[in-house]
Amino acid sequence: MIDKRVVVIGGGTGSFTILSSLKGNVKELSAIVNMVDDGGSTGVLRDELGVLPPGDVRQCLVALSDTPKMRDLFNYRFEEGTFGGHSFGNLFLTALEKTTGNFSDAVETASRILRIRGKVLPATLDNVRLVMTWPNGEAATLHGEKIIDAEYFAGDPRRASLSLTPHPTVNPHAVAAINAADLVIIAPGDLYTSLGPLLVIDGIGDALRQSNAKKLYICNLVTKHGQTDGFSVEDHVAEIERFAGGTFLDTILYNLETPEHDLEKRYQNEQAYIVTRANDETGSRWMGRALLGRISDAERADVLPVTRSLIRHDIERVTDSIMEVLE
Repeated sequence: MIDKRVVVIGGGTGSFTILSSLKGNVKELSAIVNMVDDGGSTGVLRDELGVLPPGDVRQCLVALSDTPKMRDLFNYRFEEGTFGGHSFGNLFLTALEKTTGNFSDAVETASRILRIRGKVLPATLDNVRLVMTWPNGEAATLHGEKIIDAEYFAGDPRRASLSLTPHPTVNPHAVAAINAADLVIIAPGDLYTSLGPLLVIDGIGDALRQSNAKKLYICNLVTKHGQTDGFSVEDHVAEIERFAGGTFLDTILYNLETPEHDLEKRYQNEQAYIVTRANDETGSRWMGRALLGRISDAERADVLPVTRSLIRHDIERVTDSIMEVLE
């Protein structure tokens, strides 16, 4: 185990799998979690009970847990009845927030119960919603993570701004974690509903630019139809840094492999394409590796699912690359 402090920024499956793979490799691990999710079980709990979104926080807690039975319990999803569609972990965090009156206390209590190896830090503790706006009425303003995630954008998303309403206060513990880190990882994930909403919070971008930590972005493998069509690795990087308010990334880890023809054809039929470099510029910032994982069940620990869970990162190769940056 290497004596380093690592912070993983994002939400959902990308953060979950990276945290799972790193927890036995680095001494101190923290997750800063996106807090705009309003779909599925999380959306129902937010709308009906007025709580903060538990879903991405639950995934990060489970990833860092050293208790297999509790991990399984927190991930258990009811299939029928009143609780149909809800995971036990979401309900548990909601109950803790209601009884303690504070989501931060709820996360801390769940962390002790799950015996996590690290820290899970909500990016903000305000009850916020995501808004996407284009200048001069170029496209309709979109409200809510669930709606934005499913939208086919009428305007160029690179001209749009992301904001949270009401205006959030950054979690100071998240800023402190970035300032103390040896490495900050921006996990793969949707640009406009997973990563952007976290990076635009006042204080996050400043901390990323000012921190002495190395900053690594793990680029998505495929484009998302209607949102990132035609985006190159450089386009993804430009959007990440736009949201954060300026250049801050030291290393971009991206895929060099091409999938087998039949699998690539399946993606092309859905108008999704492998993300590639726009030019052949070299330098220490660009870290191209063979990163395609095997096609297998979503539960396997050696792959990092993407949108359609067909093409996935090989998490062992990703972990090796992260350790290379650290060392």
